Amino acid sequence: MKIHDVVIIGGGIIGTSIAREMSRYRIKIALMEKEEELAFGVSKSNSGIIHPGTQNDPSSLKGKLCVRGNAMVREISKELGIDLKEVGELIIAFSEEEKTRLLALKKDADILGVPGTSIVDNVWLKKNEPNLNEAAVAALYAPTAGIISPYRYVYDLAENAACNGVEINVDTEVLDIVRNSKKRDKYRFEIVTSKGTFRANYIINAAGLFADEIASMVGIEDIKISPRKGEEFILDKKKEHLTEHLLFPLPSKKSKGILVTRTSDGNPMIGPTAVDIDDKYDISTSDEGFEEVIRSAQRLMPSINEGDIISYFAGLRPACGDDFIIRYEDDLPGFINVAGIQSPGLTAAPAVAEMVLNILKTKGFRPMRKLFFHKHRKRTIHLFDVTFKETKRLIEKDSEYGDIVCRCEMVSAKEIRDAIKRGASTMDGIKFRTRAQAGRCHGSFCTCRLLEILKEETKKSATDITKRGPGSEIVKGVKGE
Repeated sequence: MKIHDVVIIGGGIIGTSIAREMSRYRIKIALMEKEEELAFGVSKSNSGIIHPGTQNDPSSLKGKLCVRGNAMVREISKELGIDLKEVGELIIAFSEEEKTRLLALKKDADILGVPGTSIVDNVWLKKNEPNLNEAAVAALYAPTAGIISPYRYVYDLAENAACNGVEINVDTEVLDIVRNSKKRDKYRFEIVTSKGTFRANYIINAAGLFADEIASMVGIEDIKISPRKGEEFILDKKKEHLTEHLLFPLPSKKSKGILVTRTSDGNPMIGPTAVDIDDKYDISTSDEGFEEVIRSAQRLMPSINEGDIISYFAGLRPACGDDFIIRYEDDLPGFINVAGIQSPGLTAAPAVAEMVLNILKTKGFRPMRKLFFHKHRKRTIHLFDVTFKETKRLIEKDSEYGDIVCRCEMVSAKEIRDAIKRGASTMDGIKFRTRAQAGRCHGSFCTCRLLEILKEETKKSATDITKRGPGSEIVKGVKGE
């Protein structure tokens, strides 16, 4: 059995943020993710928005952690070489009554300490958002909103955590947790997984949609995760300048509404819906969701049409009441639940990690800081993000940068091989790291080439290569051929 000081369950944005924060200390840490790769759970369907904190109750934990996380993510992005774009957000009002609600949102934002918010009028909107519906009368402007790649954020956090000694385990499902009854032993828990049994003194449950099931393994039954499905639609990159800011309608009690945003790589995106469901594996899209999103998006941006859409997807948010659940279980010393982390969880993640560590310290956890913490990592090269001059220099250095595998997104063979070396073992893992297959052709041009490179680098057969893990094989045939 492997013995660790801390085991983190869940390899999404929350788990990897906690892993990186704790890797500053001289302790043994293991992170466990049941999927084939990190970020394949809730994080894979994240909109990638770094929220300023304008749409949260000022008394809520999520509001406070959102504002703190918004400030922290800027420093983390510099340290890890992550491309964070600060674009600002606008919450749009279409009537004087709605404008009154904007004033209430601004008051809450001021209480939370959201910097730089202001109410802008329709003259400002026409100048700065020319494609916005002319019926808009005002908006709440928050300049600290940004966009980031949620996948690359997770991978960069995990890579830096691993550089600082964290053991990353993927395809490792937690099957049971057993409390240790032998007081003479120095560990409190045995974590039974699909890859063997681990021992640990502390467990941090950051299992997203399945946090309630992990909690139930140790007798905690008051956490109930209710999946909330959100359908989103990505537009062609030729519409990159459709909007200059992130556009929000006025929020409801259930969600921030259907937005017009864009990904950190340029594609506009519309959605999401917010429908409570029972099935934690249902990520299907629907005609009803499509119609709702198109109709609502066109209210903000009338020029959007169905022909602009190149991709549909759905994600599930781990809803659990109105606020985050971050608590030390006093009746189960050493166990912390980090559950119900839906929006603005991506923004709040570094602040959540900070809070978890501080809670542990109040409960007697006294780790020693490392003399040297590797807080920087070399920025990952993406041809779609560098100048032609820099591309030429890269090709002169390594000719594989000139071997373009994905033409839609300008991704080279060198980038694909580097992604595999960093941990990509599936087609989606490559897509999330490099954007290969993310263009309008959805991999029609590059899939076969990607399969060949994956075969070469992983020594797998074509029939063993999957889209996102077992059950999503790309090539039919006899295993191992």
